[in-house]
Amino acid sequence: MLAWLRLARSYRVGPSTFIRLMREHGNAEAALDALPQVASQAGAKRYAPCSGAKANAEMEAGFKAGAELLCLGTPEYPPHLALISDPPPVLWAIGNAHLAHRPAVGLVGARNASSLGQRMARILAEELGKSGYIITSGLARGVDTAAHFASLETGTIAVLAGGVDVVYPRENKELWQSIAQQGLVVSEAPIGTSPQARHFPKRNRIISGISRGIVVIEGAAKSGSLITARNALDQGREVMAVPGSPLDPRATGCNMLLRDGAGLVRSAADVVEHIEGAAQGLLDIPPPPQVPPEPPARTPAPPAPKGEPASIISLLSTAPVAEDTLIRESGLPTPQAMERIFDLEMAGKITRHPGGMLSRAQ
Repeated sequence: MLAWLRLARSYRVGPSTFIRLMREHGNAEAALDALPQVASQAGAKRYAPCSGAKANAEMEAGFKAGAELLCLGTPEYPPHLALISDPPPVLWAIGNAHLAHRPAVGLVGARNASSLGQRMARILAEELGKSGYIITSGLARGVDTAAHFASLETGTIAVLAGGVDVVYPRENKELWQSIAQQGLVVSEAPIGTSPQARHFPKRNRIISGISRGIVVIEGAAKSGSLITARNALDQGREVMAVPGSPLDPRATGCNMLLRDGAGLVRSAADVVEHIEGAAQGLLDIPPPPQVPPEPPARTPAPPAPKGEPASIISLLSTAPVAEDTLIRESGLPTPQAMERIFDLEMAGKITRHPGGMLSRAQ
């Protein structure tokens, strides 16, 4: 487990790179041994993986906080989350980890939610809980807080952007304690991490990844709730929204989603109908494959031109593009394109975003 955490915390090793290294080298220890050479071949100089001392300190801090480490591919790991394209290699969890194995619905929305929006969140959370669904949200102000409070008795999961032991916002300290005792708190961030703006989009993909579907209850056109909805679409989850007044800016995002085909939600019955009608097979998903699976034969890529592989890097800008699109537009055979993307990522020349999106590093 220590080697697993070291690999997950090593510089420039994101979820996709982690999975690739595990598949190619068979286990975390072998991947750690190979990582400096892999990074050197990609152009990174004097690369060193996360140290054993640093990983051990995080393990001790996690256990002291009452958390357990859930590793991708183990029976304890949330099975539905394991099926997304970029699952977290590790999750810290406080509470009842089995809740993440039950059918869940994500309720997200505005932090400055109206009284009607918060009331709708409470009603949906209570009714969905009675219908057997766990409620997943992000412990933020407004809609998240209302949804968590209303589902404490039936089961709720709070996904944090910072460390699982760091409460944000601070006024939700008592709610965090209640969820830790009665529900489940999870985070992919190291113990003690203070949440930063860049952490929230990554957090949002976990909310949607654990859930069968996402319901947006008030959300502006460029809000985090819309990011969660986009993640849900990319992950093949149901996206639903509560309609609102065209004169209320907080309803703009919901109305846009409905215009583009999201399921309209008036009650919990609508949510259940959308989820069970569209994804009969997802409610009884098979256990995720163990990581790593049988290592596939690696197709060696031809030597890249000296410097940056122009056929890949020239297609990228600071605006994220889907990896599949990038591979297709490169004109390279898929194994060679993936090999060069991997090298660029290890060299720090590209940035990987949630949902399988890539951009040129800034």
